[in-house]
Amino acid sequence: MIAGEPSGDVLGGRLIAALKAKSDSALNFVGVGGDRMIAEGLESLFDMQELSVMGYLEVVPRLPGLIARLRETTEAARKLRPDAVVTIDSPDFTFRVARKLKGLGIPLIHYVAPQVWAHRPWRAAKIAGFLDHILALLPFEPPLFEAHGLACTYVGHAIVEEGADAGDGPGFRLRHGIPADAPLIAALPGSRHGEVSRHLPIFGAALGKLAVNRPGLRAVVPTVAAVAEEVAQGAADWPVETLVITGGREKYHAFAAADAALAASGTVALELAIAALPTVIAYKANALTAWAARRMILVPYVCLVNLILDQPAVPEFLQDRCRPDLLAEAVAELLDDAQARAAQIAASRRAVEILGHGAPGLGGDSPSARAATAVLEIIAKSA
Repeated sequence: MIAGEPSGDVLGGRLIAALKAKSDSALNFVGVGGDRMIAEGLESLFDMQELSVMGYLEVVPRLPGLIARLRETTEAARKLRPDAVVTIDSPDFTFRVARKLKGLGIPLIHYVAPQVWAHRPWRAAKIAGFLDHILALLPFEPPLFEAHGLACTYVGHAIVEEGADAGDGPGFRLRHGIPADAPLIAALPGSRHGEVSRHLPIFGAALGKLAVNRPGLRAVVPTVAAVAEEVAQGAADWPVETLVITGGREKYHAFAAADAALAASGTVALELAIAALPTVIAYKANALTAWAARRMILVPYVCLVNLILDQPAVPEFLQDRCRPDLLAEAVAELLDDAQARAAQIAASRRAVEILGHGAPGLGGDSPSARAATAVLEIIAKSA
């Protein structure tokens, strides 16, 4: 099993747990993963953070190390001859592994379908040339791959299993000395170093503008261990009192305590939707990455909630529009306009239902359990 970033580690951890629960035999897991997968029993070949890189300029200086890790991973798979290889998202790395393992008789399963509906749709045919099966998070994805002869199973999104809707807001405020009536913004600048460095100054300036008319405004920044030190250093200069936290459960308690969120685009947008926390989405990539992306992206939104509903339910501010003044104005509307808050919460609930909470045709199993069932069936068929 191979994951390359924190969101993939979450999916992988839940998948491993579900596989162990559903299998009658003892299972061994080897590959690349983070804390979640390792806690469930994965023997990781190296630190997953070495693969967590995004953008053309960011990749170039890391190429020698990435190539070495690619070789190490594929050689380990060839030596171990596992019953299946499950790659999780991070296609820049995981697809290279799959290509090198094609033809060895090992089922090659990819978890999280590439977004061919968003950009580079021709990839579906290429991917069908080296993968055996895809586990899709979104209900409209299977036909896009099945049209090219690649089996694809819609399992739903495992993030709905995380309990993001079960946070203790009052308890969180009490533990951290945050007054019950103090406005609190959850700020989430991203989980990669490049994202954090670009977003921290912008988010801090936006909070400063919000604080002008909101005495006592505070911020909480849930983050991951890999960038926690960088986040703490950057947020130390923010013009509002700021608390930096790590840990999944504490993050959800922070969501429950907050009045609104300002977040970099990513999986966290879905967590915020599950938590029913009104959110503004922002993203700023480096100039070269943004230039290339503008020429490839086919969809009108980046936020998963908006994509699922095909409507701008969650405000998005990307690239040139990722500015402190615009972000502050959008967050202020969610703080002050009860109708705007209610409308976004209702829309988010609809999107979450589609992604796995009671979605038609998925049965009673959780998304992770459905993914585990698919993996075990593929292994049994291969054997």
